[in-house]
Amino acid sequence: MTRLISMAAAAVLIAGCQTAPEGDGLRATAALQSTKGSKAFGEATFEQVGDKVRVVVFAQGLRPGQQHGFHIHEVGDCSSGDGMSTKGHFNPQGKPHGHPLSDARHSGDLPALFADASGRARIDATVDLITLQPGPTNIIGRGMIIHADPDDFRTQPTGNAGARLACGVIKAG
Repeated sequence: MTRLISMAAAAVLIAGCQTAPEGDGLRATAALQSTKGSKAFGEATFEQVGDKVRVVVFAQGLRPGQQHGFHIHEVGDCSSGDGMSTKGHFNPQGKPHGHPLSDARHSGDLPALFADASGRARIDATVDLITLQPGPTNIIGRGMIIHADPDDFRTQPTGNAGARLACGVIKAG
C-alpha cells in the first residue's frame, strides 16, 4: 500500500512538472544602488518566459506610502552618481511614453513600485516589448532606474517621474 501511494505521488509530481510553464533558461539581474543623496536600493531579476519577460523587483529606502516610477533606460552606465548617465527610457520602437498596459509605450515603461509604510516595495510582473534574447528589444546591458515620484504616464518622454533614486545595470546570468 505504501509503495502504491509513493508511485501515485511520483506520478502526480511528474505530471505537474510537465504542465508547469517553463522559462527559456535566460536570466538577468540588476543590483540597484543608491544615487547621490538617496537611500534607495534593491535588486531586479529577469527571466525569459516565451515571448515575455518576468520581472521581479525588491527595493527599499523609498519614500513610505508613495508610488515610484520604474524604468529600463537606454544605457547601462551609473557612473554619473545621479543616474543621468543611463540617458532616456529604452525605446527601440520609437513609441511615446505610456502606461505599461497600453500598446503605445516605451519598451522600458515598467509597472510602478508602491512603497509600503516602511519604504519597501516589491513587484512581480510579466511584460512584453522586452527580451533577454538577441535583438533590438534585448535589455542586457541597459540601465534600470527607480524614480523619486510617481509616473504620470502622460508627460513626454519621461512621465514626469522626478529624480533618479537608484541605478543599476542589467547583466546576464
